[in-house]
Amino acid sequence: MQLLRIFSYDAYKGGRGYLKSQRYYEIARTVLYFGISIALFVGGWLATGSRLNLLTVVAVLGCLPASKSAVSMIMYLRFSGCSEDSAKVIAEQIGELQGLYDCIFTSYEKNFSVAHMVVKGDTICGFTEDKKFEEQAFYKHLDGILKAENYKTTSLKIFTDPKKYLERLEQLKVLEADESHTEGIIATIKSVTL
Repeated sequence: MQLLRIFSYDAYKGGRGYLKSQRYYEIARTVLYFGISIALFVGGWLATGSRLNLLTVVAVLGCLPASKSAVSMIMYLRFSGCSEDSAKVIAEQIGELQGLYDCIFTSYEKNFSVAHMVVKGDTICGFTEDKKFEEQAFYKHLDGILKAENYKTTSLKIFTDPKKYLERLEQLKVLEADESHTEGIIATIKSVTL
């Protein structure tokens, strides 16, 4: 039953439960890749009676993509997405707004976990469940990315209080905004998140 719940999430980037489904995908892929390398090594050893054979070389080379997959798996295991309770409340309030769940931004200095983000025109607001979220560092990081993509007039606010975030969603629903940049900003955000 748990397996069915895993696959009921939206498996696309920005969808509800994306991190959870991606985490299981990365675990399965890593186990499969290492399993293939181990099977090749053992098969070559059993067939020739020595580990000095061509299949050992192939098995060692197979460890390269397996190791890359393991690094990706570790990154997905480090973060949790939007909690079920928060996701339900946000889904009820979001209406026609375009939102993204489970956004993990990585920078050289720090990683930023944003549970949900909404974009309307040049206005971006988000909600994080991380109580130690460094807002100013995040603003600087995302502002630099958006300016590099020629979105120079964006306003950005991240909330740690869910009630204030829901109030802001209500305000955004009635906000008159030129939504010509909405899709481009969402595409930019998706391209820089985990």
